[in-house]
Amino acid sequence: MATIDYFERRLDDKKRLTIPSEIRAEFKSGVVVTRGFKKYLHLYSKAVWDDLVEPALKGDILDETTADINVQFRTGKIEGPLDAKQGRILLEQHLLDYAGIGKDIIAVRAGQYWRLSRKTARGFKAQA
Repeated sequence: MATIDYFERRLDDKKRLTIPSEIRAEFKSGVVVTRGFKKYLHLYSKAVWDDLVEPALKGDILDETTADINVQFRTGKIEGPLDAKQGRILLEQHLLDYAGIGKDIIAVRAGQYWRLSRKTARGFKAQA
């Protein structure tokens, strides 16, 4: 079975993103969505967030870079379960606005998380 590293979706009218059935098990612990480093979103499994991201965010209390990353990732962060029946997650409007996402989304695996970006005529668009 091939590994899925990319998918495209259209949000439903309630701003829910349907995760492909082939990768839903990856999110059995839940999902965390944050702002990305640029104008895109990060989608993590709750397990990856708890095991890898949270420890990395602790850092030195006086380190400005650590503080900036905490502000970036925690502002507007959402988390919750993946809808078990249809494999959907709700993306709140403030996150969609941040990333400039309308209805169409491109998701690209970036190691142990996913980048969610708006779809353009040319494909992936991560604004600076």
